Amino acid sequence: MNAEGHDATRRSYDTVAEKYAARFRDELAAKPLDRALLASLVEQTPPGAPLADLGCGPGHVAAWIAGTGAAAVGIDLSAAMVSAGRRAYPDVEFREGDLLALPAADGEFGSAVAFYSIIHLAPSELPRAFAEVHRTLRPSGLFLVAFHVGTQVRHLDEWWGHEVHLDFQFLEPAHVAGLLEDAGFAVEMRMERVHLPDEVDTRRAYLLARRTAGSAVSGGAEPPGEPAE
Repeated sequence: MNAEGHDATRRSYDTVAEKYAARFRDELAAKPLDRALLASLVEQTPPGAPLADLGCGPGHVAAWIAGTGAAAVGIDLSAAMVSAGRRAYPDVEFREGDLLALPAADGEFGSAVAFYSIIHLAPSELPRAFAEVHRTLRPSGLFLVAFHVGTQVRHLDEWWGHEVHLDFQFLEPAHVAGLLEDAGFAVEMRMERVHLPDEVDTRRAYLLARRTAGSAVSGGAEPPGEPAE
């Protein structure tokens, strides 16, 4: 995906930001597994170290993290999503930024989560994105990533009555795990599940990876229907 593709993704999420925020605000209430994984991530993050929500959308996951008492930083490509998050969750810090060039200092975050955000990257962009996550994590920091399982690309050109231009890249867990390991992570957990009743009919994968202790900080040169979650 080139800059034009990222611009299309940004414009699409800007277009649906308000409806997206209203629809997904309370989604974690019906996702006990997601909450458990997030709680585990928070528990393993050093006290006082900020936890990054990468591709945070309107910030409901970051807000849940902040509700545990942890410091949360939400980062999203869409300015409208960031604006919606700032209005709804004043206790969360939001930043506008791209997964390929995160607006964060080296080693700034204690851990990071990316729920269904890497699906908007081209497969060739994943190594750079994972290098950026590695760069911004502290030594031994954890990275929790979730995505749709498969090899297809689903395209959406209309969403809730709005014209959009979005590609949703499905990914194979073994391939993603290998890319994470190449970027300096050790994958500690792999999990797959079927979709919940209110979700799009896809299989979902979760990987929990740890920034390898002692590894140097690296420089970093959802589908049709209800696609995002």
